[in-house]
Amino acid sequence: MSELAIGIMSGTSLDGIDIALVRVVDQSRVELMGFTSQPYDAADRSRIRDAIAGADAATLAELDMMLGERFAGAAQRLLNDHAVDPADVFVAGSHGQTIWHVPGKASLQLGNASVLAEQLGVAVVSDFRSADIAAGGQGAPLVPMADTMLFTDDAPRVLLNIGGMANVTWVKQQGALDDVVAFDTGPGVAIIDAATRVVEPSATFDVDGARAAAGTAVKEVVATLLELSYFAQSPPKSTGREMFGDEFAKDLAARVRAAGGSADDIVATTVSLVARSIAAQMTRWLTPDGADVVVSGGGARNPTLCRALREALDTRALRAFDDMFFDGDAKEAVAFAYLGWRTMKGLPGNVPAATGARAPRVLGQLTRVR
Repeated sequence: MSELAIGIMSGTSLDGIDIALVRVVDQSRVELMGFTSQPYDAADRSRIRDAIAGADAATLAELDMMLGERFAGAAQRLLNDHAVDPADVFVAGSHGQTIWHVPGKASLQLGNASVLAEQLGVAVVSDFRSADIAAGGQGAPLVPMADTMLFTDDAPRVLLNIGGMANVTWVKQQGALDDVVAFDTGPGVAIIDAATRVVEPSATFDVDGARAAAGTAVKEVVATLLELSYFAQSPPKSTGREMFGDEFAKDLAARVRAAGGSADDIVATTVSLVARSIAAQMTRWLTPDGADVVVSGGGARNPTLCRALREALDTRALRAFDDMFFDGDAKEAVAFAYLGWRTMKGLPGNVPAATGARAPRVLGQLTRVR
């Protein structure tokens, strides 16, 4: 018997809240019933950035409650749009907004589950990362379970998501969880957006990759940054804004300026770093001969980044997730709807081969409805 589930995702890109309504048919099949993305306004985005940069307990507590309300409102609107009664929804899987992530030590996501369950009237599974960390894992990436079970068939496939950070999953065949290789390759659109704000403070992101296309990457800066220890670290590994955030983008901009580069060169250099770091990590840690590279996430909407990525990947075929499944922007929200469903069924949600955990674990904390 199939069941309805909601997935709620607010990623490191800080674009906004993604909500997916899915019908889970079984462990290997879901159907996307509806999707919406509610952008953060400038004030909300600023509050979240300030929290990431370091905030007191009162600020974090208030932000936690506020995000719970925003998640509930966005999810309720999606249900209304599709004439779905919350009583007919089996579970809402809420990833929450990551504020702090230290791989293997601690991970904090905000978006209060009690507020969400109370206002939405649906049981909520949240705090997905803690169980994996407690079992010795990195706490990320968690999407490889969905990549392996839902988005792969009997042929090898590489699934690349370029969100705030970029992550990759190499699956040899559907359901082959022990053979998965998955990890964060490093920075994604978070540093491209941050670099764009360095040169144009009022901008949210580089629209259509225009600034990057107008500039020229400073190769020496890219080569130097590719020598960072993270890129040499073997999987499993994960990262976040703690390493590749606003301060990193400011440092990159200073290096480009010192080399005589322009404002557009700063953004172009950032795009080159993202593309080359992804390609280098895939070349070093994966052996996906003949496997398609299926791309999703905000980075897939940046034509300049996609061109740079195609050049860096050379012979590997690059395919859009949209063309094979559904709107790629919905992918991670769908993944957390599926992970919430797995938790409710008592099924593990982590992939130890991807996170480094000692064993599979049922993930998350359940908050029941009143």
